[in-house]
Amino acid sequence: MKKIAVLIVTLLISCTLFAQSELPDTQIKDVKSGKSLPFNGTFTKGKVTLISFWATWCVPCKKEIKNISKKLPGWQKETDFNYITVSIDESRSEGLVRSYAISQGWQFPSYIDPNSDLKRSLNFQTVPFTMIVDKNGKVAFMHSGYEEGG
Repeated sequence: MKKIAVLIVTLLISCTLFAQSELPDTQIKDVKSGKSLPFNGTFTKGKVTLISFWATWCVPCKKEIKNISKKLPGWQKETDFNYITVSIDESRSEGLVRSYAISQGWQFPSYIDPNSDLKRSLNFQTVPFTMIVDKNGKVAFMHSGYEEGG
């Protein structure tokens, strides 16, 4: 977890130097409201955002989000950034995704990519998949996998 905190702080400082690509306007659904919106519309302009892509069947994904959730308040006191999750579960699992997010007490925005359109547009294959979007709405960092650490 220390690695993630150091990475976030480092990227917050230098995001504009490494920004690479525009965010797609692929439609995703808000887990709580069920409303569709474009992925690139989920970000606050002028604020860095950490995104965790996950699935209900992915044990490492759940561990990653649980650990981030525990550390999030402290991290956000040190550095002002947003955190969101995007499930890649199929549309028929939307209720399962919603109930899981509620049961975990997630206070951050959660979305679902029910047809894997966003996954395809971002060109990643596996979860957990992590992205950092800079203050200008550009992809600053992408990473596949999760390794639990101290």
